Amino acid sequence: MITVGVEEEYLLVDPETLLPTPLVQEVRATASLAPIADEREVQDELLQAQIEVATPVCTALEEVGGHLLRLRHAVASAAQANGCRVAISATAPVRDVLPVPVTSTARYLKMRGEARVLVDEQLICGMHVHVGMPDRETAVAVLNRMRVWLPTLLAMSANGPLWDGRDTGFASWRTIIFGRWPVSGPPPQFAGVADYEARADGLVASELIPDRGQMYWQARLSERYPTLEVRCCDVQLEADDAVMLAGVVRGLAATAIAEEKAGVAPVQCRPELLQAATWHAARHGMSSTLVDPDGRSRSSGDMLGMLMRHIRPALEENGDHREVASLVQRLLREGTAADRQRRALAETGLSALAALITA
Repeated sequence: MITVGVEEEYLLVDPETLLPTPLVQEVRATASLAPIADEREVQDELLQAQIEVATPVCTALEEVGGHLLRLRHAVASAAQANGCRVAISATAPVRDVLPVPVTSTARYLKMRGEARVLVDEQLICGMHVHVGMPDRETAVAVLNRMRVWLPTLLAMSANGPLWDGRDTGFASWRTIIFGRWPVSGPPPQFAGVADYEARADGLVASELIPDRGQMYWQARLSERYPTLEVRCCDVQLEADDAVMLAGVVRGLAATAIAEEKAGVAPVQCRPELLQAATWHAARHGMSSTLVDPDGRSRSSGDMLGMLMRHIRPALEENGDHREVASLVQRLLREGTAADRQRRALAETGLSALAALITA
Protein backbone atom coordinates (compact mmCIF):
# COMPACT_ATOMS: atom_id res chain seq x y z
CA MET A 1 0.00 0.00 0.00
CA ILE A 2 1.21 3.50 -0.84
CA THR A 3 2.06 5.49 2.29
CA VAL A 4 0.77 9.02 2.76
CA GLY A 5 1.64 12.03 4.91
CA VAL A 6 0.17 15.51 5.14
CA GLU A 7 1.65 18.91 5.94
CA GLU A 8 -0.64 21.82 6.85
CA GLU A 9 0.16 25.51 7.22
CA TYR A 10 -1.86 27.80 9.50
CA LEU A 11 -1.95 31.51 10.31
CA LEU A 12 -1.53 32.92 13.81
CA VAL A 13 -4.00 35.78 14.29
CA ASP A 14 -5.38 38.16 16.87
CA PRO A 15 -8.62 36.66 18.23
CA GLU A 16 -10.56 39.93 17.86
CA THR A 17 -9.22 41.55 14.70
CA LEU A 18 -7.93 38.48 12.80
CA LEU A 19 -4.76 40.45 12.04
CA PRO A 20 -1.70 38.18 11.61
CA THR A 21 0.30 37.96 14.83
CA PRO A 22 4.06 37.17 14.74
CA LEU A 23 4.20 34.70 17.63
CA VAL A 24 5.39 31.52 15.95
CA GLN A 25 8.40 31.00 18.20
CA GLU A 26 6.32 31.34 21.36
CA VAL A 27 3.60 29.04 20.02
CA ARG A 28 6.13 26.43 18.90
CA ALA A 29 7.84 26.48 22.28
CA THR A 30 4.53 25.98 24.07
CA ALA A 31 3.40 23.25 21.67
CA SER A 32 6.66 21.34 22.14
CA LEU A 33 5.95 21.07 25.87
CA ALA A 34 2.62 19.34 25.24
CA PRO A 35 2.71 15.53 25.42
CA ILE A 36 0.54 15.17 22.31
CA ALA A 37 2.91 16.80 19.79
CA ASP A 38 6.51 16.02 18.92
CA GLU A 39 8.80 19.02 18.38
CA ARG A 40 9.59 17.83 14.84
CA GLU A 41 5.89 17.81 13.95
CA VAL A 42 5.46 21.57 14.50
CA GLN A 43 7.66 23.95 12.49
CA ASP A 44 7.96 27.62 11.65
CA GLU A 45 7.46 29.00 8.16
CA LEU A 46 8.54 31.93 6.01
CA LEU A 47 6.68 34.57 8.06
CA GLN A 48 6.48 34.73 11.84
CA ALA A 49 2.66 34.63 11.76
CA GLN A 50 2.67 31.19 10.14
CA ILE A 51 3.11 27.72 11.60
CA GLU A 52 3.28 24.30 9.97
CA VAL A 53 2.42 20.80 11.17
CA ALA A 54 3.41 17.50 9.58
CA THR A 55 1.90 14.08 10.23
CA PRO A 56 4.05 10.97 10.50
CA VAL A 57 4.07 8.54 7.60
CA CYS A 58 0.65 6.84 7.51
CA THR A 59 -0.77 3.75 5.82
CA ALA A 60 -4.47 4.31 6.59
CA LEU A 61 -6.58 7.43 6.11
CA GLU A 62 -7.89 7.14 9.67
CA GLU A 63 -4.29 7.59 10.81
CA VAL A 64 -4.03 10.78 8.77
CA GLY A 65 -7.22 12.14 10.31
CA GLY A 66 -6.18 11.21 13.82
CA HIS A 67 -2.79 12.87 13.53
CA LEU A 68 -4.23 16.03 11.99
CA LEU A 69 -6.79 16.36 14.79
CA ARG A 70 -4.06 15.80 17.37
CA LEU A 71 -1.71 18.36 15.83
CA ARG A 72 -4.45 20.93 15.24
CA HIS A 73 -5.44 20.64 18.90
CA ALA A 74 -1.83 20.99 20.09
CA VAL A 75 -1.17 24.10 18.00
CA ALA A 76 -4.54 25.70 18.78
CA SER A 77 -4.01 25.18 22.53
CA ALA A 78 -0.50 26.62 22.32
CA ALA A 79 -1.77 29.62 20.37
CA GLN A 80 -4.48 30.36 22.93
CA ALA A 81 -1.92 30.11 25.71
CA ASN A 82 0.01 32.88 23.97
CA GLY A 83 -2.95 35.17 23.35
CA CYS A 84 -3.55 34.41 19.67
CA ARG A 85 -5.54 31.93 17.61
CA VAL A 86 -4.88 29.54 14.75
CA ALA A 87 -6.70 30.56 11.56
CA ILE A 88 -7.26 27.73 9.09
CA SER A 89 -7.58 29.74 5.90
CA ALA A 90 -5.50 29.72 2.73
CA THR A 91 -5.25 33.52 2.82
CA ALA A 92 -5.13 36.07 5.61
CA PRO A 93 -8.58 37.72 5.44
CA VAL A 94 -7.10 41.00 6.74
CA ARG A 95 -3.57 42.38 6.97
CA ASP A 96 -1.89 45.15 8.94
CA VAL A 97 -0.22 48.16 7.33
CA LEU A 98 3.21 46.96 8.40
CA PRO A 99 4.42 43.62 7.03
CA VAL A 100 4.82 40.59 9.26
CA PRO A 101 8.49 39.93 10.12
CA VAL A 102 10.29 37.15 8.30
CA THR A 103 11.47 34.14 10.30
CA SER A 104 15.14 34.78 11.01
CA THR A 105 16.90 32.13 8.96
CA ALA A 106 19.49 32.87 6.30
CA ARG A 107 17.28 31.34 3.61
CA TYR A 108 14.19 33.34 4.47
CA LEU A 109 16.08 36.60 4.95
CA LYS A 110 17.69 36.14 1.54
CA MET A 111 14.28 35.55 -0.04
CA ARG A 112 12.96 38.77 1.47
CA GLY A 113 15.99 40.69 0.23
CA GLU A 114 15.36 39.47 -3.32
CA ALA A 115 11.54 39.64 -3.44
CA ARG A 116 10.45 41.99 -0.67
CA VAL A 117 6.79 42.66 -1.53
CA LEU A 118 6.19 39.11 -2.70
CA VAL A 119 7.54 37.75 0.59
CA ASP A 120 5.47 40.29 2.55
CA GLU A 121 2.37 38.92 0.82
CA GLN A 122 3.07 35.27 1.59
CA LEU A 123 0.37 35.24 4.26
CA ILE A 124 -1.00 32.15 2.56
CA CYS A 125 -1.37 28.58 3.73
CA GLY A 126 -1.39 25.35 1.78
CA MET A 127 -1.77 21.64 2.34
CA HIS A 128 0.87 19.30 0.95
CA VAL A 129 0.27 15.59 0.45
CA HIS A 130 3.27 13.25 0.27
CA VAL A 131 2.73 9.83 -1.30
CA GLY A 132 5.42 7.19 -1.00
CA MET A 133 7.25 6.19 -4.18
CA PRO A 134 9.49 3.14 -4.75
CA ASP A 135 11.99 5.21 -6.77
CA ARG A 136 12.33 8.55 -8.54
CA GLU A 137 11.71 7.05 -11.98
CA THR A 138 8.29 5.86 -10.83
CA ALA A 139 7.67 9.23 -9.17
CA VAL A 140 8.24 11.08 -12.45
CA ALA A 141 5.90 8.69 -14.28
CA VAL A 142 3.23 9.33 -11.67
CA LEU A 143 3.83 13.09 -11.86
CA ASN A 144 3.32 13.03 -15.63
CA ARG A 145 -0.05 11.30 -15.20
CA MET A 146 -1.23 13.24 -12.15
CA ARG A 147 -0.54 16.75 -13.47
CA VAL A 148 -3.74 16.83 -15.53
CA TRP A 149 -5.82 16.35 -12.35
CA LEU A 150 -4.19 19.17 -10.36
CA PRO A 151 -6.76 21.84 -11.35
CA THR A 152 -9.54 19.58 -10.09
CA LEU A 153 -7.75 19.03 -6.78
CA LEU A 154 -7.25 22.77 -6.49
CA ALA A 155 -10.93 23.48 -7.12
CA MET A 156 -11.98 20.90 -4.51
CA SER A 157 -9.66 22.44 -1.91
CA ALA A 158 -10.43 26.15 -2.45
CA ASN A 159 -10.33 27.98 0.91
CA GLY A 160 -8.99 31.47 0.26
CA PRO A 161 -11.47 33.99 -1.16
CA LEU A 162 -10.67 36.96 1.11
CA TRP A 163 -7.76 39.40 1.15
CA ASP A 164 -7.41 42.84 2.75
CA GLY A 165 -10.92 42.56 4.15
CA ARG A 166 -12.72 42.04 0.87
CA ASP A 167 -13.71 39.29 -1.53
CA THR A 168 -11.07 38.85 -4.22
CA GLY A 169 -13.51 37.19 -6.62
CA PHE A 170 -11.25 34.12 -6.48
CA ALA A 171 -11.97 30.94 -4.54
CA SER A 172 -8.20 30.42 -4.02
CA TRP A 173 -6.37 33.74 -4.01
CA ARG A 174 -3.43 31.82 -2.52
CA THR A 175 -2.89 30.16 -5.90
CA ILE A 176 -2.58 33.54 -7.62
CA ILE A 177 -0.16 34.93 -5.03
CA PHE A 178 2.00 31.81 -5.02
CA GLY A 179 2.02 31.65 -8.80
CA ARG A 180 4.22 34.76 -8.95
CA TRP A 181 7.38 32.87 -7.98
CA PRO A 182 9.69 32.16 -10.93
CA VAL A 183 9.17 28.38 -10.88
CA SER A 184 5.56 27.72 -9.97
CA GLY A 185 2.19 26.54 -11.27
CA PRO A 186 1.55 23.21 -13.01
CA PRO A 187 4.66 21.08 -13.59
CA PRO A 188 5.77 20.39 -17.15
CA GLN A 189 5.67 16.98 -18.79
CA PHE A 190 8.98 15.15 -18.39
CA ALA A 191 10.61 12.62 -20.72
CA GLY A 192 11.72 10.61 -17.71
CA VAL A 193 13.69 10.88 -14.50
CA ALA A 194 16.86 11.98 -16.31
CA ASP A 195 14.93 14.84 -17.90
CA TYR A 196 13.51 15.86 -14.52
CA GLU A 197 16.94 15.88 -12.90
CA ALA A 198 18.51 17.77 -15.80
CA ARG A 199 15.83 20.46 -15.72
CA ALA A 200 16.11 20.80 -11.95
CA ASP A 201 19.90 21.05 -12.17
CA GLY A 202 19.58 23.59 -14.96
CA LEU A 203 17.30 25.84 -12.92
CA VAL A 204 19.78 25.88 -10.03
CA ALA A 205 22.83 26.23 -12.29
CA SER A 206 21.24 29.27 -13.93
CA GLU A 207 21.18 30.93 -10.47
CA LEU A 208 17.59 31.95 -11.13
CA ILE A 209 16.68 29.97 -8.02
CA PRO A 210 19.09 29.14 -5.18
CA ASP A 211 18.18 25.47 -4.79
CA ARG A 212 15.57 22.84 -5.63
CA GLY A 213 13.50 23.91 -2.65
CA GLN A 214 12.32 26.86 -4.73
CA MET A 215 10.92 24.67 -7.49
CA TYR A 216 7.40 25.60 -6.44
CA TRP A 217 5.53 23.47 -8.95
CA GLN A 218 2.14 22.30 -7.78
CA ALA A 219 3.55 18.78 -7.69
CA ARG A 220 7.19 17.76 -7.53
CA LEU A 221 9.56 15.08 -6.33
CA SER A 222 10.58 15.59 -2.71
CA GLU A 223 14.29 16.12 -2.17
CA ARG A 224 14.09 15.03 1.49
CA TYR A 225 11.82 12.01 1.36
CA PRO A 226 11.13 9.14 -1.09
CA THR A 227 7.82 10.73 -2.02
CA LEU A 228 5.91 12.65 -4.63
CA GLU A 229 4.68 15.90 -3.08
CA VAL A 230 1.36 17.36 -4.27
CA ARG A 231 1.26 21.04 -3.29
CA CYS A 232 -1.70 22.54 -5.17
CA CYS A 233 -4.28 22.33 -2.38
CA ASP A 234 -5.34 25.10 -0.01
CA VAL A 235 -5.27 24.24 3.69
CA GLN A 236 -8.62 22.77 4.71
CA LEU A 237 -11.09 24.09 7.29
CA GLU A 238 -11.95 20.58 8.44
CA ALA A 239 -9.56 17.71 9.03
CA ASP A 240 -12.06 15.42 7.26
CA ASP A 241 -11.62 17.38 4.04
CA ALA A 242 -7.85 17.09 4.31
CA VAL A 243 -8.33 13.32 4.69
CA MET A 244 -10.53 13.30 1.58
CA LEU A 245 -7.88 15.06 -0.49
CA ALA A 246 -5.14 12.79 0.84
CA GLY A 247 -7.23 9.80 -0.19
CA VAL A 248 -7.83 11.21 -3.66
CA VAL A 249 -4.13 11.96 -4.14
CA ARG A 250 -3.18 8.45 -3.05
CA GLY A 251 -5.84 7.06 -5.38
CA LEU A 252 -4.44 9.06 -8.29
CA ALA A 253 -0.91 7.89 -7.50
CA ALA A 254 -1.91 4.22 -7.29
CA THR A 255 -3.92 4.51 -10.51
CA ALA A 256 -0.96 6.13 -12.27
CA ILE A 257 1.37 3.33 -11.18
CA ALA A 258 -1.08 0.70 -12.40
CA GLU A 259 -1.44 2.46 -15.77
CA GLU A 260 2.33 2.79 -16.11
CA LYS A 261 2.80 -0.94 -15.48
CA ALA A 262 0.04 -1.75 -18.00
CA GLY A 263 1.64 0.43 -20.66
CA VAL A 264 -1.29 2.87 -20.87
CA ALA A 265 -0.15 6.10 -22.50
CA PRO A 266 -0.45 9.17 -20.25
CA VAL A 267 -2.92 11.87 -21.22
CA GLN A 268 -1.13 14.75 -22.90
CA CYS A 269 -2.21 18.25 -21.91
CA ARG A 270 -0.72 21.34 -23.49
CA PRO A 271 0.99 23.59 -20.91
CA GLU A 272 -1.04 26.67 -21.84
CA LEU A 273 -4.28 24.73 -21.38
CA LEU A 274 -3.20 23.35 -18.03
CA GLN A 275 -2.14 26.82 -16.88
CA ALA A 276 -5.48 28.30 -17.91
CA ALA A 277 -7.39 25.45 -16.25
CA THR A 278 -5.47 26.12 -13.05
CA TRP A 279 -6.37 29.82 -13.13
CA HIS A 280 -10.01 28.92 -13.80
CA ALA A 281 -10.06 26.50 -10.85
CA ALA A 282 -8.52 29.15 -8.58
CA ARG A 283 -11.08 31.67 -9.78
CA HIS A 284 -14.23 29.58 -9.40
CA GLY A 285 -13.48 26.61 -7.15
CA MET A 286 -16.42 24.22 -7.55
CA SER A 287 -18.96 26.92 -8.45
CA SER A 288 -18.43 26.75 -12.22
CA THR A 289 -17.12 24.35 -14.81
CA LEU A 290 -13.85 22.45 -14.64
CA VAL A 291 -11.57 21.27 -17.43
CA ASP A 292 -11.09 17.51 -17.80
CA PRO A 293 -7.73 15.90 -18.66
CA ASP A 294 -8.62 16.00 -22.37
CA GLY A 295 -9.26 19.74 -22.27
CA ARG A 296 -13.07 19.64 -22.36
CA SER A 297 -15.25 21.81 -20.16
CA ARG A 298 -17.47 19.85 -17.75
CA SER A 299 -19.69 20.71 -14.82
CA SER A 300 -18.01 20.37 -11.44
CA GLY A 301 -20.28 17.47 -10.54
CA ASP A 302 -19.48 15.62 -13.75
CA MET A 303 -15.79 16.26 -13.22
CA LEU A 304 -15.82 14.81 -9.72
CA GLY A 305 -17.79 11.83 -11.00
CA MET A 306 -15.15 11.29 -13.68
CA LEU A 307 -12.38 11.57 -11.06
CA MET A 308 -14.03 9.05 -8.75
CA ARG A 309 -14.57 6.55 -11.56
CA HIS A 310 -10.93 6.96 -12.57
CA ILE A 311 -9.56 6.15 -9.11
CA ARG A 312 -12.26 3.82 -7.77
CA PRO A 313 -10.28 0.56 -8.20
CA ALA A 314 -7.34 2.08 -6.32
CA LEU A 315 -9.60 3.46 -3.59
CA GLU A 316 -11.26 0.08 -3.14
CA GLU A 317 -7.93 -1.73 -3.03
CA ASN A 318 -6.71 0.68 -0.33
CA GLY A 319 -9.96 0.42 1.62
CA ASP A 320 -10.57 4.15 1.10
CA HIS A 321 -13.56 4.20 -1.23
CA ARG A 322 -16.43 4.46 1.24
CA GLU A 323 -14.84 7.31 3.23
CA VAL A 324 -13.58 9.30 0.25
CA ALA A 325 -16.81 8.90 -1.73
CA SER A 326 -18.87 10.06 1.26
CA LEU A 327 -16.71 13.14 1.74
CA VAL A 328 -16.79 13.98 -1.96
CA GLN A 329 -20.59 13.81 -1.86
CA ARG A 330 -20.56 16.19 1.12
CA LEU A 331 -18.35 18.58 -0.83
CA LEU A 332 -20.81 18.56 -3.72
CA ARG A 333 -23.73 19.25 -1.35
CA GLU A 334 -22.15 21.92 0.84
CA GLY A 335 -19.60 23.54 -1.43
CA THR A 336 -15.98 24.40 -0.71
CA ALA A 337 -14.53 26.12 2.32
CA ALA A 338 -14.26 29.25 0.17
CA ASP A 339 -18.05 29.17 -0.22
CA ARG A 340 -18.43 28.82 3.56
CA GLN A 341 -16.11 31.78 4.19
CA ARG A 342 -18.14 33.96 1.87
CA ARG A 343 -21.40 32.93 3.49
CA ALA A 344 -20.05 33.64 6.98
CA LEU A 345 -18.79 37.09 5.99
CA ALA A 346 -22.09 37.95 4.31
CA GLU A 347 -24.18 36.84 7.30
CA THR A 348 -22.68 38.77 10.20
CA GLY A 349 -19.31 39.99 9.03
CA LEU A 350 -15.91 39.49 10.63
CA SER A 351 -17.20 37.91 13.85
CA ALA A 352 -18.86 35.03 12.01
CA LEU A 353 -15.80 34.59 9.83
CA ALA A 354 -13.54 34.47 12.90
CA ALA A 355 -15.76 31.81 14.46
CA LEU A 356 -15.57 29.75 11.27
CA ILE A 357 -11.85 29.80 10.56
CA THR A 358 -10.19 30.00 13.99
CA ALA A 359 -9.41 27.08 16.23
